[in-house]
Amino acid sequence: QVQLVESGGGLVQPGGSLRLSCAASGSIFSMYVMGWYRQTPGKQRELVATVTSDGRTSYAGSVKGRFTISTDNAKNTVYLQMNSLKPEDTAVYYCNTILSVSDRTPRNYWGQGTQVTVSS
Repeated sequence: QVQLVESGGGLVQPGGSLRLSCAASGSIFSMYVMGWYRQTPGKQRELVATVTSDGRTSYAGSVKGRFTISTDNAKNTVYLQMNSLKPEDTAVYYCNTILSVSDRTPRNYWGQGTQVTVSS
């Protein structure tokens, strides 16, 4: 069984920084993509950033230049460094990964979500 455990959310003032972490555990055979999404009440979950197993990154236009996604492959962990935070970044942030276990079938997994609030 695969678990994604997130940490690092919280309250920060506009212009501040936060770093989110997400560690995947279980009998992981191969990881293909790791990423972060966010959701606010009444809105659909939206992509924030992704990183593939070969290091290619992709960002939403609203966070490009402010957020950085990275991984520690040895720890099956993905990070999201968020700088110059704005009130509109306030949301629940969800970790996501596509990986396979022993049967080698790629599957989609989600973390439980962590709240990020940007407010003075």
